[in-house]
Amino acid sequence: MAPLLVPSCMSETNTGAADAGPFAEQQRLFKLLSQDTRHLIIQELLGHPAHLMSLAELEYMTGKSQAAIKDQLETLIDAGLLARYTYDPSEGTRDLPSQFYGFTERGVEVLHDYKYLRGLPVARALYENTRKTEKIERHESAPRPELPAAVADALAFDEPDLDAVDGGTTR
Repeated sequence: MAPLLVPSCMSETNTGAADAGPFAEQQRLFKLLSQDTRHLIIQELLGHPAHLMSLAELEYMTGKSQAAIKDQLETLIDAGLLARYTYDPSEGTRDLPSQFYGFTERGVEVLHDYKYLRGLPVARALYENTRKTEKIERHESAPRPELPAAVADALAFDEPDLDAVDGGTTR
């Protein structure tokens, strides 16, 4: 059997004709989701109880600098996967965030298509089992805006009933 030859216009180094091919959007999304800092941001947002995080929370949970996070947040916002949400009553309030980042409807559609939503229970468990500073706990419990209903519904999952698994016995 002869080896499959890939036309030079489809190579990774040529961004002309390949960008218009049938898999161009899929390739673009894969690159968008697989970059390290963006991937961490998405994972932390999936694990957060409200799926909305402040910049300080993202900095703490990802271990990346605010500058690096801001750059990647802008990329995700420009791609339509995330949005900046504002909680107006907290603006100008000391020690409470008013700006949060969370998924858009398009964002949860992409996450669904790429099977990220399967990992919601694991992301939540990792988030809940991470020790947080007093500041981060304050940010986590700060009031925040609501996500659009379609986004909130897509990110909802049933917590397991540990009593049923446990057989009702005390550990």
